[in-house]
Amino acid sequence: MVGRGQGRQDRRPFVSAGERDERHLLAPLPARGERGPSRREVLITSAAAGLVVATGLAPRPASAAVEAPETHGLSAFGDLKYPANFRHFDYVNPSAPKGGTFSLIGSTRQFNQNFLTFNSLNSWILRGDAALGMEWTMASLMVRATDEPDALYGLVARAVRVAPDGLACTFVLRPEARFHDGTRITAADVAWSLTTLKAKGHPIIGQLLRDMIAAEAEADDLVTVRFAPGRARDVPLFVASLPVFSRAYYANRAFDETTLEVPLGAGPYKVGRFEPGRYIAYERVPDWWGAALPVSVGQYNFDTLRYEFYRDRDVAFEGFTGKSYLFREEFTSRIWATRYDFPAIRDGRVKQVVLPDDTPSGAQGWFLNVRRDKFKSIKLREALIVAFDFEWTNKSLMYGSYQRTHSVFQNSDMMATGKPEGAELALLEKFRGKVPDEVFSDPFVPPVSDGSGQDRALLRRASQLLLEAGYPVKNGKRVGPDGAPVTIEFLLDEPAFQPHHMLYIKNLGLLGIDATLRMVDPVQFRARVDAFDFDVTIQRFSFSTTPGDALRSYFSSQSAAIKGTQNLAGIADPVIDQLIEAIIAANTRADLVIAARALDRVVRSGRYWVPQWYKASHWLAFWDVFERPPTKPRYARGAPETWWHDAAKAAKTEGKG
Repeated sequence: MVGRGQGRQDRRPFVSAGERDERHLLAPLPARGERGPSRREVLITSAAAGLVVATGLAPRPASAAVEAPETHGLSAFGDLKYPANFRHFDYVNPSAPKGGTFSLIGSTRQFNQNFLTFNSLNSWILRGDAALGMEWTMASLMVRATDEPDALYGLVARAVRVAPDGLACTFVLRPEARFHDGTRITAADVAWSLTTLKAKGHPIIGQLLRDMIAAEAEADDLVTVRFAPGRARDVPLFVASLPVFSRAYYANRAFDETTLEVPLGAGPYKVGRFEPGRYIAYERVPDWWGAALPVSVGQYNFDTLRYEFYRDRDVAFEGFTGKSYLFREEFTSRIWATRYDFPAIRDGRVKQVVLPDDTPSGAQGWFLNVRRDKFKSIKLREALIVAFDFEWTNKSLMYGSYQRTHSVFQNSDMMATGKPEGAELALLEKFRGKVPDEVFSDPFVPPVSDGSGQDRALLRRASQLLLEAGYPVKNGKRVGPDGAPVTIEFLLDEPAFQPHHMLYIKNLGLLGIDATLRMVDPVQFRARVDAFDFDVTIQRFSFSTTPGDALRSYFSSQSAAIKGTQNLAGIADPVIDQLIEAIIAANTRADLVIAARALDRVVRSGRYWVPQWYKASHWLAFWDVFERPPTKPRYARGAPETWWHDAAKAAKTEGKG
């Protein structure tokens, strides 16, 4: 899913920039708002071995899925924490009371959602800018346990049968599962939803479903999903996490149109009041059919979830101090360090906490659009990396709060370090001569500056790289092999990130590069990024601990040509494609880690982005009207899913005011 950072930080994916990491996993399961968005991958061995069910069932010769034993959960490698008779997740309070309001600025997005505004309630297509949080209104076949790397447990489906060859899954639906109009969710609805999402959904969805051959209703309560041989390991997990729509509702409506008509959902919340571009409120369904299920107990505790939209971070902060909303994850270190001293902080009405973030932090930086001729030279791209003074930026603008991002798997064991050895080296040897020699040495790490903001040694190094690439200086301007001046436009949609560009642009000017910053409104920004109409823009993404098919959307040759995907740099390298397939086909987590490290080395050797920063923690501030479980889920923030309204605290806070 995607998240915000100091410029914005997109977090993983349900899947996805600022000072902090811009998380964004635009992907399936992670948290909402900023959770983002995540999927997985690999090559070589039979990809059918990718999915293992709770029983540890490994692929064997093909047999009908309906003949396989039922299991209550799915995971990539069969490592389910919770048994079939579990009552609730360990990180919830099963006795949490219902009631109250949780209001926030969204920090993660999925698919076409926009952090700063919205003009549509259709969150599953490319067109339009959808409201954050629409996923609250929908139900999926299974839902994620956020204290496990990738495990899913039944929601609409009470069980699943996986064919021994891994090429079919039959989901057994709960008879009590209902849409909000009271109609039953049937296998026909599920089959229609999956087929429609593949054909008409957001390009990211279509790409991640490319290994799904068909979804077929075998009975009202049985739907079988069939996959192509060699399918990605996590495709069944992605399928199980997608929303289920009502086929009857869309019988006279176009699925792929933007609309402000409230769609028919089946989740714990319904759309309530909203004003496009300003706020949207989701109202808890009091008699929701899934409330007593083990995957729901202790969650969805607020009567109202309300997202506020601000186009300026300073104005948004003032809104928080004035109690216009109640919860805020802070992504701007300047604000965290200097502005949390208002009266409500001093008298205890507003609390601050720092929670660990154990998810892979991923990559954040300025991504260079290599589809454009000006960025074809790898030495030019490295020169742009060398010219950015992270140490000065971190010290002067971000209060020393961050660490430098190096890897697409930052803050995880999938990050490459040192020289490749053993199985990793053996995997890379297949590509010797097709990748830079650097891949067989220490992986690329951005240089460390002297922190002056204008490190002469690094600027000389950048200038030398440009000369070696055939970019001399003529009449004070850096020119390319064609004699034309080198110009770069940075595309941005949030003013809070402007200061982080200024020194960088100045240093590029010292190199003779004419760099400018273009601020556009959020709708235009989304449209230009989706169409790859930019030179350089900020992106933040991170993957789950079991990355898979989602990697294709970020790094594959195919995704480089598909509008709306996350491959902003336009990476199109056959070696990277093969390493992605190797990750997808990994039979064990150890094999996955090896292949991911190899991929990391090759991606980093391409110099596709100017690495920025990350921070492995959540900075949270909230009005003291909430309570939360003592245990935070390892791979999620836990709010608002597991928090609840505390009436006694609320009364006390009002009394202080």
